[in-house]
Amino acid sequence: MSAVDLIDIRKSYANGSPVLHGLSMQIQAGEFIVIVGPSGCGKSTLLRLIAGLERADSGEIRIGEQRANDLPPQHRDIAMIFQNYALYPHMSVRENIAFGLELRGMAKAERNARADSVAHTLQLTPYLDRKPAALSGGQRQRVAMGRAMARETSIFLMDEPLSNLDNALRIAMRTEIKELHRQLGATMVYVTHDQTEALSLADRIAVMKDGHLLQFDTPEAIYDRPAHRFVAGFLGAPPMNFLPSERVPGALGGKEITIGLRPEHLKVRTGEPQGKGLPVRILLSEMTGATVILHCESDAGRLTLNCARSEVPPPSAALWVEYDLSKALYFDAAGRLVNLS
Repeated sequence: MSAVDLIDIRKSYANGSPVLHGLSMQIQAGEFIVIVGPSGCGKSTLLRLIAGLERADSGEIRIGEQRANDLPPQHRDIAMIFQNYALYPHMSVRENIAFGLELRGMAKAERNARADSVAHTLQLTPYLDRKPAALSGGQRQRVAMGRAMARETSIFLMDEPLSNLDNALRIAMRTEIKELHRQLGATMVYVTHDQTEALSLADRIAVMKDGHLLQFDTPEAIYDRPAHRFVAGFLGAPPMNFLPSERVPGALGGKEITIGLRPEHLKVRTGEPQGKGLPVRILLSEMTGATVILHCESDAGRLTLNCARSEVPPPSAALWVEYDLSKALYFDAAGRLVNLS
């Protein structure tokens, strides 16, 4: 059963500038959906439309079996978690978690019991009597999640909830959010500009650009068969290499076709090119731990690839990059994926 159906959703700013261009998406109950794209692509606006914080100009929003366009936020069975936590500084952790239940008229003993149970799940029990100012960023984010969980809604909306955290804490919180989804079995719609979060968290990813939905599929499908050059370049670190097909020996397509090669499908070699390869010069090497990212220059264009630290060639060596054309992708002049095999 669908948890959320978005049908031809259109939205413009007050000045008439369009934000969303006829976007349609069907989200199944229990799915973890990540909406990803650059700043200004419309992803947060889409989330606010689902929540009822903004109204669509046209199109239909269905939550469960009910048309929700005219439903106020409190009647949509949705909990939203914001980037800035939105905690009440004068309230304790317990009071923050239970605040929504108080607004619903739940008795104090019952709402405190619910808050204590949620705090136990989120490992917040030792902090129940503390104020937000005495918590770390990760603990504050868990309190915000706890407030949403206490309402026992079926749909959670998260608007870049980890963007204020440092990298180590972001990684830890991703694990917690994924485990929380497994425990609750709820539908989660998560907005981010971070492609690593998208790939690691999602059951399906919606990739947006300039108010358009370019692809909506599993992480594996989007990574292996991106429908558009933008999608191919946006998801993946380092990003996909793009070269004119006519300048890559053995490649198909010729003029007006761009070839895409993932960094992991390239190998740096010493000596003269053999088979499918391009002579290169290393511009920069970046150590990332066990691996090194090599940024190279070739007659066909810039190339980025990964290699083990033990495989980094000496600076004076004659180098070439070997590529696997069976893994190559081809894009037309409009950026669409084309099948040339």
